[in-house]
Amino acid sequence: MAILKIARMGHPVLLQCCAPVEDPGAPEIRRLVADMMETMEDAPGVGLAAPQVHVPLRLFVFRVPGERAAGEPDDVPVGNSVLINPTLELLGDERVLGWEGCLSIPGLRAAIPRASRIRYRGVDCDGNPVEREVAGFHARVVQHEYDHLDGILYTMRVTDFGLFGFNEELNRAAEARAPAEAPR
Repeated sequence: MAILKIARMGHPVLLQCCAPVEDPGAPEIRRLVADMMETMEDAPGVGLAAPQVHVPLRLFVFRVPGERAAGEPDDVPVGNSVLINPTLELLGDERVLGWEGCLSIPGLRAAIPRASRIRYRGVDCDGNPVEREVAGFHARVVQHEYDHLDGILYTMRVTDFGLFGFNEELNRAAEARAPAEAPR
């Protein structure tokens, strides 16, 4: 396995629509998935789409760590997973703001509106169907990674630039507000 180079915002590979994976079980696809898993863990991240490692194919890897699952019934921890040739269905009209960052845009994050519940389908490397209805952080991660397959970065979904900035500055601002918001 290998740590792959991550494309950063500005690279054309991140702005294109990706091609379907013709053979999910092909040795080169299995190798790509294994390398992407290793790269995601090393980064460290919770998701990584193929175009982020300079491969314009419709697949991504992701995980939902226990500390990130919100405890909603459909938001449970999930180990390293792959989704090949995914489809995505937004369930309902509810949108929730949540903080997102991206391995292709290091050091920044923003509050992005996303559907609170989704259904996704695809296959794994063995061609087995994968279908889940999920909510919370799990839904957010899948929507973020799915966007990469269509050349969409989270920065293109920012609706309030007052909620966009460098991690260190946003953390300092939150710490400064915390004492003022503490109950008396």
